[in-house]
Formats: sequence, C-alpha cells, structure tokens
Amino acid sequence: MTARDTILRSIQENLRAAERLAGPGPGPGSGGDDLISRLYREAAPRTPADRLALFEHNLRDYEAGVAYASPNTIAEAVACSLAARSLTRIAIPGGLPAEWLPSGFLFEPADDCDPTALETFQGVLTACTLAIAETGTIVLQSAPGQGPRRLSLVPDYHLCVVFDRQIVDTVPEAFVRLAASATLPTTFISGPSATSDIEMTRVRGVHGPRTLEIILAKS
Repeated sequence: MTARDTILRSIQENLRAAERLAGPGPGPGSGGDDLISRLYREAAPRTPADRLALFEHNLRDYEAGVAYASPNTIAEAVACSLAARSLTRIAIPGGLPAEWLPSGFLFEPADDCDPTALETFQGVLTACTLAIAETGTIVLQSAPGQGPRRLSLVPDYHLCVVFDRQIVDTVPEAFVRLAASATLPTTFISGPSATSDIEMTRVRGVHGPRTLEIILAKS
C-alpha cells in the first residue's frame, strides 16, 4: 500500500466508527462532518501554581524573556526590562494603564500609526486578553490596552504584561473564554517571531517581533 492508501483507509475506518456511534447517518449530500466528535478536553487538573510554572516553562522554551512583578510593581518591572536593552521610545496602545508606565522613557500612543511609522519605535508595550499554559501562548485582541494587530507585529521588541488570573490550561478552554469577544481581530503569539529555511537555518523577526518578553504579574 502507498502512504496515500494508508491515510485514506484510516479516514474511512474512523468515519465508519463515528457512524456506528452516531446511529443513522445524515441525508444524501452530507459531508459527514456532523458525525465527528468535537468534545475536546477543556481543562486540566492543575493547581494555579502548576499552571503558572508550565506557562513559564513553555515561554522559556520558546526563548521568550520572563520577569515577575506584583500588580503594584509593574512599572518597576517595565523599567527594568526596557533599561536592560537600552530602549527608550516605546509604542503603546490606547487604554493601557498609566500606572504601568515608569518615568524616564518616552511612551507614545500608536493605535493610529501605519506600519512605516511603527518601524520607528524601538518596541511596544501591551496587555493581553489571556494566556495558555500548555502552549506558552499569549492572546491579544483589538481592545483597550492591546491595540490593533499591527501594533504587536511591526516593532522589533514586544513587552507584554500577563496576570496570573488570565492564564488558562488549554487551547479549548481559551476559546470558551474568547467566545464573548470572538468578533474582534485576535492574534495568538507563541514566542518570538521565527522561521526556518529549507536548510533549517532559524531566522528571527521575519513576520513579527524578534524579541518577546513577558511580565508575569502575580496577584
């Protein structure tokens, strides 16, 4: 058998198994998609501490930077992250909490900037909608504190504040949380932007920030 035959046989066997479980099949012309179970596991039996540890582990595995703060020390953590890279001019979205912005840096609202203007900034500071522990993913939407999608894609450095209460275990759980705002443009970010060519040479910054850092705010 060819690889194609093996794949097609596996599909046919699984569809027949789904038909047996579902009872009488659909009418003529149906693609049979309604027979496939979509009961994904939404949550995992983790403690909040384990969830946070898994999220941090996956962030570091993606080579994203991680720093900790309390809700009252976010500005200090932002200052440390920016000063460590000698960054001074940072784009911010409208609605970002003013108490997150330390003195000594130039923070400029950039929701209305086009990509060319965004390229002049050294980085961007945003909030997020939620984060996913099992995939080390942050999720941004076109909302206050997060801005339009281009804001987190054009600058070369992205600093994002994530509260521990925003972290969910799984991707299906994240989609349940996102259902109420599903009409908003949404970006899933798992580590710094990177890709590999045919020779497996890894290149950063091809379609997004070359550097991603997360400030984990523990309440």
